[in-house]
Amino acid sequence: MSKPITKLSRSGHKYYKEKHRFEHWYVDNQIYFITARCRNKYPAFASSEAKAIFWDRFDHYTNHYEFKPWVTSLLDNHYHTLGYLRQGKNLQTMMQRIHGSVSKLVNDILESQARPASAGRVPRSTNPARLLPFWRNTKGREYFDGCIRDEKQCRLAYRYTLTQSKRHNACSNWKTYEHTHVLIDLERGLRRAHELSAFMEDVPYKRYERK
Repeated sequence: MSKPITKLSRSGHKYYKEKHRFEHWYVDNQIYFITARCRNKYPAFASSEAKAIFWDRFDHYTNHYEFKPWVTSLLDNHYHTLGYLRQGKNLQTMMQRIHGSVSKLVNDILESQARPASAGRVPRSTNPARLLPFWRNTKGREYFDGCIRDEKQCRLAYRYTLTQSKRHNACSNWKTYEHTHVLIDLERGLRRAHELSAFMEDVPYKRYERK
């Protein structure tokens, strides 16, 4: 049986220049892959203070809105997470809360770093006073959410998130990178996802159809 899908786009028109417009999908009982990056790939999370803010707000709001992360990786200018969401309607508000609070608090840090140490001195850094907008600047695409179709795609998304730190040369082994958080083992997560029928198996994924 097909899962009900609520779709949200910044436009009432489904297509633009013969291309399908970007949409957010809100689906109950679903494994999601979510990713977002800072505007112009700016390394807003380069400092330990900024990373701590991200984890504090991410953990708070994912718990509040019942998103259960399996694996999450935070780099200096973006993050990825894979996990289970019980109620699809919570996704939009959860992302608004995470992104709104993180951007405000991290911008406070950037502003303090850009402020001159004292009058007449050169600023301590070349950081922007505030990164506005903070997240990817394409309207309506502050983040990407993807409904995982099946076990194959889930394995790929899990491994992709797990190895981000190595992929971006932050370390030689993801196990040594403290900002990759693994809460659910892949095999355990897959078993539970199958039990809950938490994959969107009846909706094709175009990437799989490419030859």
